[in-house]
Amino acid sequence: MPHEQAHREDRAPCRLAVITGDHAAADPTKPGAHYNPEDFVTHNAMVAAFESLPGYAVEVINDHSGLIDRMRDAPPDLVVNFCDTGYRNQPSRELNIPAYLELLEIPYTGASPAAMVICYDKQIVRLVAEAQGLPVPKEAFVAADTPNAELPRDFPALIKPNMADGSVGITKDSVVRSADEAAAYFGWLRRTLPGRDALFQEYLPGPEYGIGVIGNPEGVLTVLPALEVDFSALPAGLNPILSYESKTDPESPYWTDIRFKRAELPASLEAEMGRQAERLFARLGLRDYGRFDFRCAADGIPRLMEVNPNPAWANDGKLAFMAGFAGIDYPRMLEMIVEAARFRTGA
Repeated sequence: MPHEQAHREDRAPCRLAVITGDHAAADPTKPGAHYNPEDFVTHNAMVAAFESLPGYAVEVINDHSGLIDRMRDAPPDLVVNFCDTGYRNQPSRELNIPAYLELLEIPYTGASPAAMVICYDKQIVRLVAEAQGLPVPKEAFVAADTPNAELPRDFPALIKPNMADGSVGITKDSVVRSADEAAAYFGWLRRTLPGRDALFQEYLPGPEYGIGVIGNPEGVLTVLPALEVDFSALPAGLNPILSYESKTDPESPYWTDIRFKRAELPASLEAEMGRQAERLFARLGLRDYGRFDFRCAADGIPRLMEVNPNPAWANDGKLAFMAGFAGIDYPRMLEMIVEAARFRTGA
C-alpha cells in the first residue's frame, strides 16, 4: 500500500453534524404545517448519500430540542447546515443557527447570517444585481398596508412576497392581468401572510433557467450546467410558474406536470448567465454553494429573478439535477459542498 494511502486511511474521520429542519415541530411552510411523506423520502436519501461517503463520521440532527447545548458540549469538526426551514422551523430564524455556530467557532457549510439576511429580502437582491450590471425585471415595492387604489397598474405582473422562501405566497393565481385580479390577489396575501410586504414584478413570459454554483472564489468554483424548467405539459390556461403548489401539493398539475431538463440555449448565453452568477455569488458573500434563477423577457434576455444562498439539497431538487447534467452523482454533489467548506474553513 502506498505511504500516502496508508496515511489517509489511518487518519481519523471528519466528524460531520448534518442539521436539517425539525421533524418534530410544526412547519408553517408545509401543507398541514408538518413534515409529509415526500419530505422523509428525500431526507432518507440524503442521509444514505452522506453515509456512503468514505472518511466521514456522520450524525444527522433533525430534532432541534437541545440543539444549542449539543453543539456547545460536543462540537463536530464541521456542521452541514441543511436547515433551510429555520430554527424550530421558523423561517425568520434560519440565520440563527449559523449565527450561534459562529459564536461557538464551529465551522459550517453555506451562507453566513449576513448573506441570509440580504438574500431573504428580494428587492435588496434585485438592487444589488442591477448595480452589478445584471438584467433584472421591472419591479415595484408594495407595502402591506397599501390601498388597492394605489397599486401599480402595469400588467401582466407577478405578485409575490418580498420576504419568503419555498414559493410561499406564490400560487397559480400570482400572475395578474388586471386591476381587479391584482386587488384580489393582494387581498389574499394580506389574509394569508398578514403584514408581509410584496413585490409587483414585470411578468416575464420566456423560458426559466437555473444556474448552480459549488465552491468558493478563493478555491475551486464550479458553475454547473444550466437547468430549464419545462412547463410544456401543464394544462392550457395555467400560468407557467413555479408556484407553492409545485412544491407542496402532489395532486396539483404544478407538481405532476412540471419537469426539469438540461437547458438548450446558445453557449454564449449560458456562459454569460454563469458569469453573472459568479459575480453575484461573490458580491453577496455566498459560500460553498448557491443557486440563481433567471427568466427571459419577451426580448429573449434572461433576467435575474432570485438568489438562493442555501438552495434545496434534496436529491430531486434543482441543484441535484444540475449536478447530474455535469455527470456528478448525488453523493458526490454533497461531498463537493463539504469539501468546499473544509477548504474555506480549514476544518
